[in-house]
Amino acid sequence: MPTFAIDIRDHLFYPSELVIPADTKVKIIVSNLDPTPEEFESYELNREKVIMGGASATIFLGPLEPGVYPFFGEFNPKTAQGTVRVEP
Repeated sequence: MPTFAIDIRDHLFYPSELVIPADTKVKIIVSNLDPTPEEFESYELNREKVIMGGASATIFLGPLEPGVYPFFGEFNPKTAQGTVRVEP
């Protein structure tokens, strides 16, 4: 299973755009490098996961159709924003 990583630093997601393959189940490891909790949330992906400061979480996605799926951090929604771009 393809594995991808997203870091949370200074209330921002790095990378802010994650490119994954279409029609494939993937694993995303989200590491919160900040001392405060943050949430990975996406209505379009139907995912919601609180990640405590200094901790990591695993999120499984897919298989998904090609497109762009936004996500955000519930605790810092003005800065913690990103997208998952699904490509054929």
